[in-house]
Amino acid sequence: MKITAITKLITTTLCMAALAGCQGSGTSGGANSESKKEGKVLADVNSGSITTGDFDRELKNLPEYLKAMADTPQGRKEMLDTMVIRELILQQAAKDGLDKGAEIEDKLQDLKKRLIVESFLKKKVEIESKVSDEDMKKFYEQNKDKFKSGEQIKASHILVKTEKEAKDILALLKAGGNFEELAKKSSVDSSSAKGGDLGWFGKGSMVPAFEKAALTLNEGQTSSVVKTDFGFHIIKLTGKRPAGIRPFEEVKEQIKGAIMPTKQQEVFQKIKDELKKTAKITIKEDVLNSLGGKKDEPKADDKKPAEAPKPAAAEKK
Repeated sequence: MKITAITKLITTTLCMAALAGCQGSGTSGGANSESKKEGKVLADVNSGSITTGDFDRELKNLPEYLKAMADTPQGRKEMLDTMVIRELILQQAAKDGLDKGAEIEDKLQDLKKRLIVESFLKKKVEIESKVSDEDMKKFYEQNKDKFKSGEQIKASHILVKTEKEAKDILALLKAGGNFEELAKKSSVDSSSAKGGDLGWFGKGSMVPAFEKAALTLNEGQTSSVVKTDFGFHIIKLTGKRPAGIRPFEEVKEQIKGAIMPTKQQEVFQKIKDELKKTAKITIKEDVLNSLGGKKDEPKADDKKPAEAPKPAAAEKK
């Protein structure tokens, strides 16, 4: 995923966190209460500040697929910059008096309710929707055709912004440098957290220039500098395998992802049924029907039968 796309997702996530954090904070200059600051100061923002404690909390609240971004220097910088901008907006909003009022309080109360419901469901669903190895193996055996693939290769890469950076890194590799360590240190791609590992992929999965270079390598061999629209790459081929059915261990997480939504839906339905079972609920149909909107079409049984055609008038002679 491109850095810009990830930044947009992080911005949205942090803004939601800010809205949640505003409730009851009692601060006039932003979302963070100075009395609750923890850790070292990362950035001073006017009268406020952002600390390592703030950063760690924001990172914890990010979706799992975004957390790897903070493993790279550029990713951490992008995330901190987003936090700084958010803090500036909150400070300015407070000066303009936009942090108070009935509308804000109503929205905060609505958000609080959604967060509580989300937290409750997340905890209950996570506990009860476990997918066992037996479930996954059964799915695998019944759906082996779904795990067929063509010839694949496995590769790692180091991605940088300039050709000079790439050539300098290539020189270090030729001098005996460790590819994985250099990827973690220098690559601007999210794969840097895993030493540049991109996993297994087949033809058509990567941009043409990258794929062409990777396919010409022998296992264990490192490429020269490869230019694509994303920047400058150094590629290392780490594996090759023929077409066939992928082994269970390799597709285990994929199977889990396929089974989990159904499991979660079953658990959610069970939760709803259990809650309703012990609750006293009265639906006011007349009030519901008065809310407007499109009315339901009458059922086929409710429709009046068409009138029989009238007999033709007798012909006069």
